[in-house]
Amino acid sequence: MNALAPASHFSPASKAPTVVEERGQRQVFCGLTSIVWLHRKIQDAFFLVIGSRTCAHLIQSAAGVMIFAEPRFATAILEERDLAGMADVDDEIDRVVERLLERRPDVKLLFLVGSCPSEVIKIDLSRAAARLSRRHSPDVRVLNYTGSGVETTFTQGEDMCLAALAPCLPAEPANAQRSLLVVGALADVVEDQFARLFDVLGIAPARFLPMRRAADLPPVGPNTSFLLAHPFLRDAARALEERGAKRIDACFPLGAEGTTAWLRAAAEAFGVAPEKFEAAVAPARARALAALESRRATLAGKSVFFFPDSQMEPALARFLSREMSMRLVEVGTPYLHRQHLAQDLALLPPDLRLTEGQSLDDQLDRCRAAKPDLVVCGLGLANPLEAEGFTTKWSIELLFSPIQGYEQAGDLAALFARPIERRARLEV
Repeated sequence: MNALAPASHFSPASKAPTVVEERGQRQVFCGLTSIVWLHRKIQDAFFLVIGSRTCAHLIQSAAGVMIFAEPRFATAILEERDLAGMADVDDEIDRVVERLLERRPDVKLLFLVGSCPSEVIKIDLSRAAARLSRRHSPDVRVLNYTGSGVETTFTQGEDMCLAALAPCLPAEPANAQRSLLVVGALADVVEDQFARLFDVLGIAPARFLPMRRAADLPPVGPNTSFLLAHPFLRDAARALEERGAKRIDACFPLGAEGTTAWLRAAAEAFGVAPEKFEAAVAPARARALAALESRRATLAGKSVFFFPDSQMEPALARFLSREMSMRLVEVGTPYLHRQHLAQDLALLPPDLRLTEGQSLDDQLDRCRAAKPDLVVCGLGLANPLEAEGFTTKWSIELLFSPIQGYEQAGDLAALFARPIERRARLEV
């Protein structure tokens, strides 16, 4: 593609690519990592990991928290006596929680987060959460979910967290007007931008999950339609559907095309006239197209290889292929929710090698043989591949950075352009 056309001019491919399932050795990041962005989003929540010193070091290093900071997460360390069954784990959890809430009276929502050690010794955190919630009601609500890295990839921590919140959402009134719920943690600036666009479109009320404060739980019910902001929210979507909410099928809001398709899906679901929609999004879409154009010289024609890591890979690949004219060598994703990603999958090249799961050695062999210009992968693969001469982009940075929406489209493209530009400078 030689020029970037308005998103409304794009058309789907004739068929979605065939998915190749791979099973073998995996390299994924721990689900506890999602705490790093979730604790920033829910301003009066606290995340208490029931785990080991390894869990504490992981969260501390991933968050980059200074020694004098007061983060809203911590690890209740399981010692040898806990692991050996010599201590009453429930008493130990109760003691740690009591001390935490005495020190941090500002906490209104406490998550007990399971980890590999707590799951291996079968600690019943759901029972502990229910007991503590009764004890500290109504001042503090205590919930639990698992962030264990044994069976999950790192974005599933957020999915589990939002799925745990879903049953606690208040039921919408019987006579409630139709409402929109945006599901998935977004940077506050992105959330505010979307809220303004929905207001201009006349889609109200529009609410967000997770909410910024524990008291602001959005109501949900049969009159609630929800848009997913991320493709990895399988359990959260299912929990909302069990409450009667209906999912709006859409692309994910990455780039000008993805954001337009995402907003248009909501507008059509709420009966917004096409001309009103075009007038509302035109200024922001024009800014996004201009920002993307400035990065096309670096990215157009370059090849990219995605290792499975975040579950965002198909949507990111759609963005890079269609909006930045990059060539997709292979797109791997740890899990693929075909229904949630149907719109993005239909826009990928039909001959693309799209893999679900991982056989690490085989994928490394294919990557080395293809010699792509850019490799998108997890932290564990980036340094070894850089040592072999490859240019890499860390998958996790795409979760820490605001990348959704029109105003962030240029920033999203820049995250992929910078490693290539840096490599070019080093080779001069």
